[in-house]
Amino acid sequence: MTVFLLGVGAACLLGLGFVLQQHAAQSATRADLISYRLLLRLVRSREWLLGIVFMVCGQVLSAMALSAGRISLVEPLLSTQLLFAMALARRITRQTLGASGWGGVVLLAVGVTVFILSGQPTGGGAEIGALRHWLVFGIVAGLALLLVSVAGRLPRIRQATLLALAAGLLYGLQDALTRTAELRLDQGGLGLLVTGWQPYAVLAIGVVGLVLVQNAFESAPLKMSAPALTAAQPLAGIACGVGFLGDQLQLTPAALAGEAAGLLCIVIGVVVIGRHPALPDAHLESAALRGAEPETVLR
Repeated sequence: MTVFLLGVGAACLLGLGFVLQQHAAQSATRADLISYRLLLRLVRSREWLLGIVFMVCGQVLSAMALSAGRISLVEPLLSTQLLFAMALARRITRQTLGASGWGGVVLLAVGVTVFILSGQPTGGGAEIGALRHWLVFGIVAGLALLLVSVAGRLPRIRQATLLALAAGLLYGLQDALTRTAELRLDQGGLGLLVTGWQPYAVLAIGVVGLVLVQNAFESAPLKMSAPALTAAQPLAGIACGVGFLGDQLQLTPAALAGEAAGLLCIVIGVVVIGRHPALPDAHLESAALRGAEPETVLR
């Protein structure tokens, strides 16, 4: 019950924080795209700072949840942040999401949960060899870097999804490294923790992920980034858990079928949410208020 409460509480704070950050990021300029300068502009916004406070508190709760339970249980709970994000976005813009929009949200959340429950990760609690550790780390970080590189060549409205995917991969990696750092703390105390690279990698990944998320929020409406971020984080976290924390997935025919069905639900949910016309297009509205034509934003 403690893990459940911590996980859902973290998801709530993260979802609310992301909406507030995205709403504030709409005022950023095109020159700030994929740049740390965006954070310097946003730090003057009270709404953005409130969103950061929610996000930090959510990260703290998620770290507590990870210390109390396995990644396989915590990550599905964190995926519900999209439900809270969409609820607040609807409240801010006074627009209804519609049956198909909520259907996409449910498909996404159910897909992530079904995939993880079908795999039923077991074991864990001990790091596997350094070679495997660095191999998984490199694959996840490399995919995130590739997504950012491709995003820089796409039209602005299409960059948000790839940047959010990259951030989600990094946040999943951060969750696994957070668990690794906690294991070091339990095994050798503070001395062993501060002499390892894991806590510093957690902080560095958090900063890079924050920059990517803010740029994704600035590039397009929340519907283009939140689903991708929500889908990528738990899947990357589970992959890292299996890769270097000793978790094992079920490989029976029934489990594989459930995992495939879960992935399919995730893809369909992302597509439905991304194309749903009822979701607020607040980014374009903000551009219009500043005197920009919508076509300019879409290019």
